[in-house]
Amino acid sequence: MARTTPGVTRRRILDEAVHLFATRGYDATSVADIQAACGLNPGSGALYKHFPSKAALLEAAVHDNLSRLTARAAETADARLPDDPREALRILADVVWAFMAADRDLIRLMIREFTGFPELFERMWQGVVATVYRRGTEWITTLRDQGRTPVTDPEATAAVLVASLTYYPILDVLIGHTPGDLAPDRFLAAWLDHAVAALDLRG
Repeated sequence: MARTTPGVTRRRILDEAVHLFATRGYDATSVADIQAACGLNPGSGALYKHFPSKAALLEAAVHDNLSRLTARAAETADARLPDDPREALRILADVVWAFMAADRDLIRLMIREFTGFPELFERMWQGVVATVYRRGTEWITTLRDQGRTPVTDPEATAAVLVASLTYYPILDVLIGHTPGDLAPDRFLAAWLDHAVAALDLRG
């Protein structure tokens, strides 16, 4: 039987909780399950030394991950993209995919539990995901203003490009398959070709 472990940290509890909530579901995961996953005695109630309830644990886990993701998203938004549009698109794609690969459990959790905690996950959307769409819109708008693309609706174009890019890791997270069961390099190469064609880049 697992015993109370003094070295179990708040971070460990949060990570284990997110993983269990994402794989089993929030309702199907008990406090005892989380304690056992952390190496704590399931009946000890040790988790309550850190969090007053399971709901408070979920909110803390999302808030904690959101803070880290928001900082990462802000760094991406502030970074200067190269002048070569195709290289800029590749960098954006790499950043988005790395961002999503690092937080697979959080993505699965948001999709599974959104209807039960809409306000909680709305903050995640506004703090992180919307930033990526805004960054894409700003970049395409700059290209248009420079006369390098004839795109008339940068916001909609950015939404289509980002959505098609994020669909690959989301499908992988949800069902363990990628679109067309393609390897990532093939999908990314086709996405880049599509993005360049959609932007009709000039000069």
